[in-house]
Amino acid sequence: MKSNVSPDTIMPRGHEAKRVSIMDAAGEVFCRESFAGANIDMIAAEAGVSRQTIYNHHGDKEKLFVAIVRDLTERCNAGIFATISTFPDQPKDLEADLIAFAVRMNRNCICNRDGKFLRKLIQTEGERYPELFAEWQEQGPGRTWPAIAARFARLAHAGFLDIEDPDVAARQFLALANAELQTTFMLGGTPTDDEVLQSATHGVRTFLRAFGKRQPAVDAQKHSALAGALSDQI
Repeated sequence: MKSNVSPDTIMPRGHEAKRVSIMDAAGEVFCRESFAGANIDMIAAEAGVSRQTIYNHHGDKEKLFVAIVRDLTERCNAGIFATISTFPDQPKDLEADLIAFAVRMNRNCICNRDGKFLRKLIQTEGERYPELFAEWQEQGPGRTWPAIAARFARLAHAGFLDIEDPDVAARQFLALANAELQTTFMLGGTPTDDEVLQSATHGVRTFLRAFGKRQPAVDAQKHSALAGALSDQI
């Protein structure tokens, strides 16, 4: 009896090569067609494999979608943690160093291919299928936000910032750093280098107005009194 299973459509590949092809193709198809609109046949055609190969690897569409979110989360996390390692723990110029860090976060973690794919899936599918993103919430923000918060806590301990809750400060920093890029993201575009720098600059300056170390009120009063005395002498 003739089999209904189509053979793989390109040259024979190993297990890992097929897995990568399926993951890349599934990410493209889910982002383009949505979870509801995508099907295994579309993904198989995009990956150049048989539909049975996908079933052998992942079982069904829902399991494949969860695997895509997991894979993207792991890759995004790798970029985020690599960028966190460049955080300015001993800043020479706090504003300039935080702006440079925010630019790196935007370029390496938000505006890159993996970041765009993951953001698109969350925006389009998160409300309809929240259960599919439970692992992302735990392994994505659940791991990266505390790591960034710990860096801000160090800056506060060293006297560079005035922070009561490092977790809040970390979330505010990340939100402000890419706030001006959101319209471009929603329209499916990629921000220019100038736009990334501008968003990071404005975001960091706003962040420092909220969390920057302020001169104690007593010192400020002494400074004001001294300035007044000098003015009278002149």
